[in-house]
Amino acid sequence: MARLADYYLVVGYDLDKRVEGEGQGRILQRFPEKDWEDSPFPQGVELFCQPSGWQLYPERQPASFFVAVLTDINSERHYCACFTFWEGLDNPQLQKAEASEADEVEDDLAVVRAAQVFAPKSLVLVSRLDYTEVFRNCLGLIYTVHVDGLTVPLETVVGNLLTCIIPIAGGSQRTITLGAGDRQVIQTPIDDALPVSGSTVAQLFRQLGIVNVLYLFCAALTEHKILFLSSSYQRLTDACRGLLAIMFPLKYSFTYVPILPGKLLEVLSTPTPFIIGVNSFFRSETQELLDVIIADLDGGTVTIPECVHISLLPEPILQQTQTVLSMVLDPELEIADQAFPPLSTQPSALKIQDKEIRGVFLWLFARLFQGYRWCLHIIRIHPEPVIRFHKAAFLGQRSLTEDDFLMKVLDGMAFAGFVSERGPPYRATDLFDDLVANHVERIRQEETCPQKVLSHVRELAELLFKNENPYPAVAMHKVQRPSESSQSGSQSQTPFPALDDVVVQLFIDHAASKLKTAPPVVKAEVKGMVPSGPPLGDTVDRNGSVMANSARRLEVVRNCITYIFENKMLEAKKLMPAVLRALKGRAARICLTQELNQHVLQNRAVLDDQQFDYIVRMMNCTLQDCSHIDEHGIAAALLPLVTAFCRKMGAGITQFAYSCVQEHMVWTTMQFWEAMFYSDVQSHIRALYLEAEEGEQQNSEQQEISALELASEQSRLWPTLGKEMQTERVQKEESTVFSQAIHYANRMSYLLLPLDTSKNRLLRSTGLGDVESVSNSYVTNSIAGSMAESYDTESGFEDAESSDVANSVVRFINRFVDKVCNESGVTNEHLKALHTMIPDIVQMHIETLDAVHRESKRLPPIQKPKLLRPTLLPGEELVMDGMRVHLIPDGREEATGLMGGPPLLPAEGAIFLTTYRLIFKGTPNDPLVGEQVVTRSFPIASLTKEKRISVTLPMDQFVQEGLQLRSCTFQLLKIAFDEEVASDLAEVFRKHMHKLRYPQHVQGTFAFTVGQCGKLVVEHKTKDKNQSLKTLSKNLVKSAKRTIGRQYVTRKKYSPPTWENRSSFQSELDEDEISVSEEVDQSSLTLSSTMRSSDRQTMSNVVERACCRDYQRLGLGTLSNSLTRSKNEPFRISTVNRMYTVCRSYPGLLIVPQSIPDTTIQRICRCYRQNRFPVVCWRNSRTKAVLLRSAGLHAKGVVGFFKSPNAQASGPSQADSTSLEQEKYLQAIISSMPSYSESSGRNTLSGFTSTHMSTSDSSDKLRQPKIGALMKQVMGTKEDVPGTFSRGGKWGSIRGSGRLSTYNPDVGNRLASKESPQPNGGPSEPLFLRQQKAYLYIIGDKAQLKGGKQDSFQQWEVVPIEVCDVRQVKNSFKKLMKACVPSSSTCDPNMSFLRCLEESEWMALLHRVLQVSVLVVELLDTGSSVMVSLEDGWDVSTQVVSLVQLLSDPYYRTFDGFRLLVEKEWLSFGHRFSHRGAQTLGSQNSGFTPVFLQFLDCVHQIHLQFPMEFEFSQYYLKFLAYHYVSNRFRTFLLDSDYERIELGVLYEEKGERKSTQVCKSVWDYIDRLNKKTPVFYNYMFSPEDDEVLRPYTFNSNLKVWDFYVEETLSEGPSYDWELRGRQERVAEETAEKPDSAGPKSQRRIVWPCYDSLSKAVPDAITKLLQDLQSLEAELGLTSEKWKDTWDKIKSTQRTETKLESKPSFSSSLLMSSNLSHQRRSQGVYLQESGAGSSINLALDCEASATSTPVPGRPSTSTLYSQFQSTESENRSFEGILYKRGALLKPWKPRWFVLDKTKHQLRYYESRQDKECKGVIELADVESVYPGTPAMGAPKNIEEKAFFDLKTTKRVYNFCAQDSLNAQLWMDSVQSCLSDA
Repeated sequence: MARLADYYLVVGYDLDKRVEGEGQGRILQRFPEKDWEDSPFPQGVELFCQPSGWQLYPERQPASFFVAVLTDINSERHYCACFTFWEGLDNPQLQKAEASEADEVEDDLAVVRAAQVFAPKSLVLVSRLDYTEVFRNCLGLIYTVHVDGLTVPLETVVGNLLTCIIPIAGGSQRTITLGAGDRQVIQTPIDDALPVSGSTVAQLFRQLGIVNVLYLFCAALTEHKILFLSSSYQRLTDACRGLLAIMFPLKYSFTYVPILPGKLLEVLSTPTPFIIGVNSFFRSETQELLDVIIADLDGGTVTIPECVHISLLPEPILQQTQTVLSMVLDPELEIADQAFPPLSTQPSALKIQDKEIRGVFLWLFARLFQGYRWCLHIIRIHPEPVIRFHKAAFLGQRSLTEDDFLMKVLDGMAFAGFVSERGPPYRATDLFDDLVANHVERIRQEETCPQKVLSHVRELAELLFKNENPYPAVAMHKVQRPSESSQSGSQSQTPFPALDDVVVQLFIDHAASKLKTAPPVVKAEVKGMVPSGPPLGDTVDRNGSVMANSARRLEVVRNCITYIFENKMLEAKKLMPAVLRALKGRAARICLTQELNQHVLQNRAVLDDQQFDYIVRMMNCTLQDCSHIDEHGIAAALLPLVTAFCRKMGAGITQFAYSCVQEHMVWTTMQFWEAMFYSDVQSHIRALYLEAEEGEQQNSEQQEISALELASEQSRLWPTLGKEMQTERVQKEESTVFSQAIHYANRMSYLLLPLDTSKNRLLRSTGLGDVESVSNSYVTNSIAGSMAESYDTESGFEDAESSDVANSVVRFINRFVDKVCNESGVTNEHLKALHTMIPDIVQMHIETLDAVHRESKRLPPIQKPKLLRPTLLPGEELVMDGMRVHLIPDGREEATGLMGGPPLLPAEGAIFLTTYRLIFKGTPNDPLVGEQVVTRSFPIASLTKEKRISVTLPMDQFVQEGLQLRSCTFQLLKIAFDEEVASDLAEVFRKHMHKLRYPQHVQGTFAFTVGQCGKLVVEHKTKDKNQSLKTLSKNLVKSAKRTIGRQYVTRKKYSPPTWENRSSFQSELDEDEISVSEEVDQSSLTLSSTMRSSDRQTMSNVVERACCRDYQRLGLGTLSNSLTRSKNEPFRISTVNRMYTVCRSYPGLLIVPQSIPDTTIQRICRCYRQNRFPVVCWRNSRTKAVLLRSAGLHAKGVVGFFKSPNAQASGPSQADSTSLEQEKYLQAIISSMPSYSESSGRNTLSGFTSTHMSTSDSSDKLRQPKIGALMKQVMGTKEDVPGTFSRGGKWGSIRGSGRLSTYNPDVGNRLASKESPQPNGGPSEPLFLRQQKAYLYIIGDKAQLKGGKQDSFQQWEVVPIEVCDVRQVKNSFKKLMKACVPSSSTCDPNMSFLRCLEESEWMALLHRVLQVSVLVVELLDTGSSVMVSLEDGWDVSTQVVSLVQLLSDPYYRTFDGFRLLVEKEWLSFGHRFSHRGAQTLGSQNSGFTPVFLQFLDCVHQIHLQFPMEFEFSQYYLKFLAYHYVSNRFRTFLLDSDYERIELGVLYEEKGERKSTQVCKSVWDYIDRLNKKTPVFYNYMFSPEDDEVLRPYTFNSNLKVWDFYVEETLSEGPSYDWELRGRQERVAEETAEKPDSAGPKSQRRIVWPCYDSLSKAVPDAITKLLQDLQSLEAELGLTSEKWKDTWDKIKSTQRTETKLESKPSFSSSLLMSSNLSHQRRSQGVYLQESGAGSSINLALDCEASATSTPVPGRPSTSTLYSQFQSTESENRSFEGILYKRGALLKPWKPRWFVLDKTKHQLRYYESRQDKECKGVIELADVESVYPGTPAMGAPKNIEEKAFFDLKTTKRVYNFCAQDSLNAQLWMDSVQSCLSDA
């Protein structure tokens, strides 16, 4: 029972306290005067009576009524019903005015018109019950009694009102009367837990609409601020009340003020959430609120500020709710489109509609909260139940973890209230409890059908309506209203009288005493057990996340675990990848925990190392996908397991699984630990009472009793227990919680303390030194680091001591213990005890961990494959030891098994960084391919790009950091560091790699550092030679340095520095000045006469250089003394550049026209870029046309050079003289050609007018006068210029069309008759339509020749072409690499290999270079000379010039010739290898530009088209392509001869016999290899005499070089031969061990991209040569070099061919290992009749080539003279001896070498073998004497052939071929001994 009204008061306008027009209210009377004990009087009521402020009005206002809500300090709501009416009073301003002067009165009257004003007066009821209508009637009645002057005293009415007592709930009706002839019926709701809403909810929806109200609903639940605006106070109250009603069963617990007075508006800026109503009058004040959602009830809008994000209901619930709401509110919507709508579709009455809407929201909450009771943890039952909600489990089981809305609601205060109110298991239940327990199934089935939902909602609505209106037949109300007349308000209305306090108080006291005597009303509260509803497990969402893990996957998980525990490790290993994939799914993870549980006995499961490792991996994988709140309870299920599984280590130490699974976020989450703790406490408390009960009753029921049911039962019994029983139970529960707290402190220390507590998150401080400590694969460092940062920022975790880990863990556990113990009511003493225990627990645990850590360091990490060591080259050293990595597959699909074949990648192994290479060596992850070894490596110098990547490995689910390393040898290493590799170790690796890739100086490269300890230049043995070499190098460098930058710009005399022997050059040279006239004709001076004799030996080194040998071969000039060169030789070798002063990047000796003196050269060179003036580099032996090379002209040189002559200037300026000399130079070259001298006699330049180089701006105006003359010349008008001829026609050009430049070479009728013009650059009709060819064509750069005009007087002609820029080559190469070695596989059709290849334009660039080269070849062949004058003369020019020579001269297609070509054109003429290859730090930014590679690719294309013209094989080209970037040899380092001399690299090779270990030159290396193996030799080599090759250059004829796309994973690149040899030897040694495995198959499987095809399938000839060698070895013959054998066979073959008409098929097969080859000759394919004839052809031309050697081209036999053994100097005596092996080993023939110099007897496997198999030091030999045949000696050998050699250690038994041989050996050894 409760009072209807607590207080009644009258509030009036306070006339005394007016402040500047702001009135105030004051309480005139209040009853009762004294506060009730159970409800204190609320303060500030007067503010709420007039929320907009107290004001006086000039006219009477109608009476008003509203209910405000006040909340007191105990968060109890008080409903203040305010009834306000207006009373007249004399104007206070007028009264003041009367007391003052008259004139002021007049002013005042003007302001206030009315003499009488009206003041508000309020009658207020304060109640804790919310009966709006009853309050309205009661207050109205009091007013009526007063106004109408009824006879009833007001005191009686008020007294009755204050003493009226009504029941709170129970659905009874109570009729009340105030004693003024009135009667009212009060209906109480049946259940006061359900809110009473009247029709407020329906009204709220009508005012704002469905979506807006849903927004407000979600905002209120997710704790946003909501403000209602309306001009009606009652509507504000109703709206707020409606919003609270739809939130049921949640109760709003924040600020709730439905009507806020204007004076308190600052409340709106409070930081906490609220629901507040404010009069629209204050709208402007609410505008600046940034985070408040404003609902305007009058306008029907809801305004959400930008910064506020409202989480809405999860779909599909939101959509379904909206649908049902619209069916309730607007039933006509559905049938709006029907042709015959049903007649009655009116919405229900407002009251009913109100309940229907609330029904929808009840239904909604039942769906949201279904199953919540299964996630309650009851942690105390007595004295009060303490209940916690397991949020994570609830969200996980509902699969709503991602849902923002539900997360926020569950975290909110309202839900916390919900849990504490509805959590207890024993209480009264209401509609919601019933709904959520018993209707879940129905809701789930109907949720998709709106009609069914609607009918359910209507049922709920009926229940709600019934609750509010239990009795439909309501008795009539009878309440008087004031009469019309009194309402209209006569002026004479009396003020509201003051009541008699005493009378009213008497009423109150009387009622109170009556209550005391009355018997207490006992409300029988129906308590009962709250039903829990169906468990959540059954109600998983329909999308069926259960089904995602098929039974097959769970089966795999189970099988794998069974295998592990049965110790079938291989089986388990095979299943492992599938298991780790399956563990992505929730079901599989749960299955894993269940399976593992079955293997735990008495909380322990001891495993061996491998089992332990697998289990740990599975646990890690399972935890990997757990979120930090662990919504599926996986971590919770694993928690007991990680402390159960363990393995024994040495010294009686046990390692538990928890030390290996610490790397997961979940362990650092406080929520997780709390939930775990509570669930454990619950199960323990449950056990506590279950035991007690089982003791009482033996017949235990079958069904499990849940903890909540048990608690409910206990709560029911609680009041019946005695005091002692009660305290005992409380203590038992408390100690249960306490013991769990201790248990958890231990558990947390297990999972939070890292295995190595000394380490602060990995190796921050140790760097490289401590690699071992990381090697154990399981040591994952804990989260202690991250924790310390998050909880204790000021501890400075980064560099503190190890104790910090302990401290942060202690702090974390303390916080946890404080929280849970306070919540679960642990006593203070116990809490203190815990706090003292925790540091000890942690400390103890740290000590045990230290022991485990020590042991774990000793453990070999089992499951990881052993790191395989790579074989290294001699001199190659490891920079960093192997780091365990995974090699990830890139875009190449062969190795991954996608294209068939075994999946070799991904592989696991280690990456090694050596001084020369980067090597990965490991084994494939796939267990079925695990025996193979995968090697991928590339030279460190070829690294072009390094990029960090992060990789998810398929085996472990961790994302690892990795690197992607790209090399210009077309290799890509994509590696992911294993988790054992510390991140800073990876960083160190990167730094070392960069240091090696870009050394400071070229001397830091491998070619220089190999095999040297700090020395840079190798000491030479012979003193005198060394002297001269050093002086030469020094002086060259000195003099060049001196003249750098000063290259003849000033007109100073040039005096070269004196050499050390004080010799000076000829005085003519000293006198040389830059002038037009020649002082002396120096052409007569040969080099020999120009130099002092002492320098000649030095110069001989220069002469030995490749270029000189070649110049002599070509007959371009000799250097001999005896021949004084006759004048008629057209060219001479000039020494003008011997000091590298004229042109730094040219060689020291150059070929220039005989007639041009050196002085001229020094002047001419300035016109050309980099001073690279035109020099002759090759001469056609037939037509005597020469090929010249130079750089492009300087810009100003170009224009002047090719302009037609201006009017003659008065006197030649210096510029003129230079261009004159330039012309003279070109003319001299033309004169040297026999064809020229024949046609026009020795022509001089006297008749030519000099080409004037205009210095002024060559604009059109200046050119105008020349146009006429030009026209005439072009038209071919003859001019009388002596000794010249004019010619009409066009001049040849190669024009760029799109990407491909087409050219029309002047090809005599080469293929004109056979082929139509080809659009992509084939030959077309002749373009040179002039009467006569030019003698000299200058191939120039189109871009440079702009503005230059052709001069028809001269006999040279410029062919402008477009050259590819270096940048183009660089970019094209990048794209080519990406096409050939993509970094990741793609299905995009635009990224296919062919598309990428086309986009790279590499083929187009090759086409362009080949095209120009073919053009030049044609021109030279038809007798014109060609000068290639492009860019700086060292990139494209070099390519073109080299290709032209290769195509024109068969000599360059032999081994010697090609080497010579590269040395001459590329090395001597200064191609910038270091710069283009970005070999040092300085050139790092320029990037890698493979100009030389492009040249080799062109050679490869030509080789493909003419396979019989090249002595070397394709492998030779690949070998060069690999080693020109590898920096293994010094050959391709540095940018010019000058730089090589400066470093002392150029001549050192001649200085001493190179050590056998390290080859410095790639050519020497190739020579050595060639002696051992025919790998570089092309067996189809049978050249035709002097054939000029003209390859097709169309794109369609070019093929992708297989160098770009092939790889051999079995051994890495095959270009370092020492490695191959070593690997094979290792393999042989392992194979020699006896194999008992039974017969082995001879078949071998060859895998693409793994095996080397050339090794696995050798060509026929290699095979025969090998067979021959092994037969020779068996016969004991000395085996010949393969070349000798080959030549012999060829010559016998030749004689056979002459004898027989048709060669035998076998011999022909031998000669051509590739029968399908075709010879291309003169651009035509010869169709051959069959193998025989083609071989005949080949042999005949071979015969003719050898029998009559062409001059200038050595025969094959002479070519190979260089292969004779050069090592004789150290071999005093050699031959084959049989040596007896160790015990039971046979006698074996070996090649023995007696070396006097080294004083040793060495032996080899065979004569060719370079690797010495053993050494007998002669110093140890005591004697040598004849021996006797022993067991197993070779048969048929005379006795005297045996002899023995006795050393200090043992006796060696030898056997020679015969007695004579034996005697020789004995003598030789004896002589050696006596010499010593």
